[in-house]
Amino acid sequence: MTAPLPDFLLEPLVRAALTEDLSPMGDVTTRAVVPAGVRYAARLNAREAGVVSGMQIAALAFRLVDPTLTVETQVTDGSPIAPGDTLMQIEGEAASILMGERVALNFAGRLSGIATLTSAFVAETRGTKTRITCTRKTTPGLRVVEKMAVAHGGGSNHRFGLSDAILIKDNHVAAAGGIRAVLEAAKAARSHMMRVELEVDRLDQLEEALAVGGADVILLDNMDTPTLRRAVAIAAGRVVLEASGNMQLSRIAEVAATGVDYISSGALTHSARTLDLGLDF
Repeated sequence: MTAPLPDFLLEPLVRAALTEDLSPMGDVTTRAVVPAGVRYAARLNAREAGVVSGMQIAALAFRLVDPTLTVETQVTDGSPIAPGDTLMQIEGEAASILMGERVALNFAGRLSGIATLTSAFVAETRGTKTRITCTRKTTPGLRVVEKMAVAHGGGSNHRFGLSDAILIKDNHVAAAGGIRAVLEAAKAARSHMMRVELEVDRLDQLEEALAVGGADVILLDNMDTPTLRRAVAIAAGRVVLEASGNMQLSRIAEVAATGVDYISSGALTHSARTLDLGLDF
């Protein structure tokens, strides 16, 4: 199970979301119709099956609105859930619960949707060595929690940003003068802690990259399944292979069967459907 992040890393995201929802005059509806001092016990419930993520950040939303609220999480991020399951209980001032409700649900529903879709991708790889990984196609500002949601769904994380690894894509190759040029430049520039990945879209490029050396990972971009199978045979275990491009759920099982090490898919984060969760008084 993925360990939670320290709350202080998530607080800026939650504060920004609460400020967006409550500025400039707070919750005028609640202030108008709910008498001060009314207390309530609310439950955050699942309305459909899936894999939960975002419980930490949802709890943080309620606590930031009102530190006196009692927030008890009933499930751990990464757990399977069924319709009707209670995921969290919140007790205290009704007005405070109502002010935090939408932000908590937006995070929890969005992140649970990512975890649920990732889990479905991972299920298609069972019986193979292939692992599912995400990309940088995330919601601006929310990358850390969306990548955590991928991990909660059983996937792995690709690089978090441009400074994490040297990933040479086709535009880099074109700008720098070819595969040999970019790999030799990367070998000269890398530190002992920095990995190098090269994107190729043809088998002759894969062969050239293997001959030149210097790449730890080869990204096989937009290749059909027979070509991926040939790429695995050509590489023969000499380099980590990542298949990417048009990696939809319906295709994952056949791609994993080719023997690639990783399948990366932007769909995990940019196309996940929000899981239906609700707050019930």
